[in-house]
Amino acid sequence: MTATDVSSGAAQRRSGHYLYAASVALLCAWVLVPLYFLLINTLSSPDTVNSFPKPFIPEFDWGSLEFFAGYEGMLKALKNSVVVAVLTMIMSIAVGAPAGYALSRFEFRGKGLFRMLVLLTRAFPLPLLALPLAVMFIRTGLDDTAIGLALVHTTLAIPFAVLITFSLFSGIPIELEEAAWTLGCTRFTAFTKVVLPLILPGIAASAIFAFVISWNEVFAAAVLTIENRTLTAFLLAKLGEAPLHLKFAGGFILVVPALVFIFAVRKYLFAMWGIANR
Repeated sequence: MTATDVSSGAAQRRSGHYLYAASVALLCAWVLVPLYFLLINTLSSPDTVNSFPKPFIPEFDWGSLEFFAGYEGMLKALKNSVVVAVLTMIMSIAVGAPAGYALSRFEFRGKGLFRMLVLLTRAFPLPLLALPLAVMFIRTGLDDTAIGLALVHTTLAIPFAVLITFSLFSGIPIELEEAAWTLGCTRFTAFTKVVLPLILPGIAASAIFAFVISWNEVFAAAVLTIENRTLTAFLLAKLGEAPLHLKFAGGFILVVPALVFIFAVRKYLFAMWGIANR
């Protein structure tokens, strides 16, 4: 190999590193720049938000957030979002985790078809199902209620919960449970004492996805609720008449809880991928 080939290879490696760094920087800017401008406008006074040009440094003025908190119906909508997201999180884990365990531990006819059907639940667009859902909810009394909307959001979150927990249960050797059975444990006690501690990171990750899906969902919330709207549906309904600083404050309130929730349990997310890749 000549010196020319060596220098050419080094130049190609440097070009690859530069391209990689530029791609990472572009991706970070694509995500962080809108969040930064959202933060600036949220932490600025209403007069500054409605003026031009906009500042690049926040004023740390709480006027926009105070206006948001004092806007009629806003705190009720925020409370509804929290209630619906928590209910969705609980129900999706209660249904998805046992389904993931059954798929990973038992062999039964139609297992592959069942997994495909779980994925196909995401193939139907929600607007297509909106009218039948609205009619069914009105007949059953679930319209304009937190539990009714949580059921719809649970349907959206269950495929992720099932597939995530399935991959995690599949990464835990069944020999661990069999060893517990030989020591006198039942299937339930072996699950709670051996498998459950190992699967908790995956449960936390599934709960995060369910919470974020419910927190950000707007179409079903706008169609199925009137008096008890979630924050996303309430902001959508007020989009035409709300002042600009209220829109920025509302967007900030929608983004921050999901980010805080994910950062708070990020170690469980990393642990989840570690278990799934065993």
